[in-house]
Amino acid sequence: MKMQESEINEAFRTEVREWMGRHLRGKFAPLKHASGLGAEGYDAELAKEWEQELARGGWTGLGWETQYGGRNLPLAQQVIFHEEYVRCGGPGRIGHIGETLLAPTLMAFGTPEQKQRFLPGILAGKDYWAQGYSEPGAGSDLAAIRTKAQRDPATGEWVINGQKVWTSWAHESEWIFVLARTEEGSSRHTGLTLLLVPLNQPGVEVRPIRQITGTSEFNEVFLDGARTEGALHLGPVGDGWKVAMYLLGCERGASTLGQQAHFRYELDLIIALARRNGAARDPLLRQRLAKADMGLQTLRAHALRASSENTPMRVASVSKYAWSNWHRDLGELAMDVLGEQGELLMTDAALRPLQQLWLVSRADTIYAGTNEIQMNLMAERALGMPR
Repeated sequence: MKMQESEINEAFRTEVREWMGRHLRGKFAPLKHASGLGAEGYDAELAKEWEQELARGGWTGLGWETQYGGRNLPLAQQVIFHEEYVRCGGPGRIGHIGETLLAPTLMAFGTPEQKQRFLPGILAGKDYWAQGYSEPGAGSDLAAIRTKAQRDPATGEWVINGQKVWTSWAHESEWIFVLARTEEGSSRHTGLTLLLVPLNQPGVEVRPIRQITGTSEFNEVFLDGARTEGALHLGPVGDGWKVAMYLLGCERGASTLGQQAHFRYELDLIIALARRNGAARDPLLRQRLAKADMGLQTLRAHALRASSENTPMRVASVSKYAWSNWHRDLGELAMDVLGEQGELLMTDAALRPLQQLWLVSRADTIYAGTNEIQMNLMAERALGMPR
């Protein structure tokens, strides 16, 4: 008798859960529930070994086409993996930028040579990428970038000069994709090219940025005569804006459900603490806990809708605004449930993650486009309103 789709999905869910139970143990146990680079105690080298363990188990490239080595799983099973991964304590993925952002863009715009060169290393969990978009004067307004790249007439290589900032994971990556201005005199969205640049070379300096948490997730990247091969541009020269926007669109894939599963883990920690310390008896805090739970369910429903094909832009465009404001409010709720003890630097291993949650979530409504920028984008691009 043929299995129903629901039965197939439940069998897949069990497969994920059992594999995680067998493998996220032993030497990988310290990574359990670690949110990623920038989290206290997150061991980057061990996280890279974990990426390779996932690859050996067939848990990378889940949505990739089989011609690229992926499993081409349906969206429902991709969602199941990301949710169960987090529920089982899976750590933040250090290979996320390469696998879920660059790889789909390579598949869409890359040459056969580029795909053959870069996709296998990403799939195997051996090559790590950083995103070179934001600059000191071009954060939310990405089109204002000033990093320049010119061809060396003698070698055909690109020579790159400029600075990138808020560059996640650059200090643990081998490569960076850099949006640079390649046409002299161009402005705004024109004359840009997306270049694939090795980080380990003269002319590249990576400076980690110490955050309020005391750790470093972001970096400044200085490019002073850095070079990359002439063929290492994604899409046509000068048409990088189109490629860059396609890449950003990949951020609303099934992996966002994994992010929300981690949010659920954080919310459950807060609820458990409220029960232990008596905060759950406060009627206002009870209302806020209930509101947070309903908000998270709404985010999940929206993410499922936004992950489907042919999603209207007005649906997808509200995602970042919605989750970042919800998560910022969750951080404030964590501090209020902690009460007075949350006002001092905490060492308690059970409570410190909630204090760290508050510190980290302060940036959610700023990075990847501030609230104000997100509202403008929704008004102009989704609703068709004038600038």
